[in-house]
Amino acid sequence: MSAPRTRTLSSLAEIAALDVDAVIDVRSPSEYAEDHLPGAINLPVLDDAERARIGTIYKQQSPFLARKLGAALVARNAARHLEGPLAGMGGGWRPLVYCWRGGQRSGAFSTIHAQVGWRVELVAGGWKSWRRLVVEALQDRPVPSPVVVLDGNTGSAKTELLGLLAARGEQVIDLEALANHRGSHFGAMPGGQPSQKLFEGRLAMALAGLDPARPVVVEAESSKVGDIALPKQLWAAMRGAPRLHVAAPVEARAAYLARAYADVAADRTRLAGVIALLRPLHPAEVIGDWLRLAGDGAVEPLALGLMARHYDPRYEKHRARSGGAQDRTVTTESLAPEALGPLADRLAGTLRDIFG
Repeated sequence: MSAPRTRTLSSLAEIAALDVDAVIDVRSPSEYAEDHLPGAINLPVLDDAERARIGTIYKQQSPFLARKLGAALVARNAARHLEGPLAGMGGGWRPLVYCWRGGQRSGAFSTIHAQVGWRVELVAGGWKSWRRLVVEALQDRPVPSPVVVLDGNTGSAKTELLGLLAARGEQVIDLEALANHRGSHFGAMPGGQPSQKLFEGRLAMALAGLDPARPVVVEAESSKVGDIALPKQLWAAMRGAPRLHVAAPVEARAAYLARAYADVAADRTRLAGVIALLRPLHPAEVIGDWLRLAGDGAVEPLALGLMARHYDPRYEKHRARSGGAQDRTVTTESLAPEALGPLADRLAGTLRDIFG
C-alpha cells in the first residue's frame, strides 16, 4: 500500500476547487468548532478530554508514556470511524486529512487509511497553513473588488435587498449571514455566532470568489457585527466606499421591522431584556415606555420609538462623517414585500450608473 501523499495549500482559490471526495479534520471537537477548512467534517482521533489527558501526562510524567497512550487512543478512535461514518466508502475514495499543523494526529490517521487502500492526502502544515492564507487575505491584501455600501436607516430592509441584488446577478457579500447576526442589539440569531476565526475563514473564501472587475455590495455595518470584528482591510474599504442609500418613511420602516423581527417580538422576555440593555443611554421614563409597549405587544409603536430616540440619531451622526461624491439615494414609500423587488431593480440600475 502507498503512503499518504502531502498536499501544500497555496491559495484560497485552490481550496475552493479541491478535487477530493472529503476533507477530514482529525482535531478535537473544540478545535474544529473554533475553525476548520471549508466543508471539512470532524473525525477526531482524540476528543477534548483525551487530548487534555495526553497533554498532562506529557508535561507531568513522561513524553514516552504520553505518546504510547496517545497511539492507543488514536488507533481506537480511528477504528471507530472506520466501522462507523467511513464504513460505506469504496476502494477509490480520496480523502484530504489535516490536524493542527500536519503532525502526529493526521499522520497516524492517514497511515491507517492508506493501508486500507484509500488514496489519502495530508495537508502540509495542517490547519495552520489554512489560517495563514486567511490572515494574508484579510489583513495583508486589499479587497479585490470595488466596494459599494448598501446604506439606510434602521428598518430599510437592507439585508433583504442585498439578497435580491444577488438574485439579480450583482456581486454581494452578506456579512450578517456570515456572522449569523442581524447587526443590532436585537440581532441575535438561533445557534449563536461563529468564532472570530470561523467567520474570517468564511469571509476570506467569499472574497476569493469575487470577480475583481465588478463591484461588490455589502451592507452598512459598524466595525463589529454582534461580537464579530470586521478585518481591517474590509473595514477601511467600507469606510471609503460609495454608498447606495435607501430612504423610506419611518412608518414604512416600523412596519418592516415588525415583520422582520417577529421572532424577537414574540419572545417578550427576550425583548424586555434587550431593551433593558439600553438603560445607560436613555432616561428611565423612556425605557419604561418601551418596556410597556413590549409587554403589550405593540411592536410597531415600539419600533417607532426606538428609531426616533435611539437608532436614527446615531445613524445620522455616522452618515454625516461618511458621505461622498459618489453616494446615491434611492427613495421608496413602501417596504412591503411586493415593493422590494422593484426597489432592488432600481438599486441595481443605480449601481450600474456609478460603475458603468
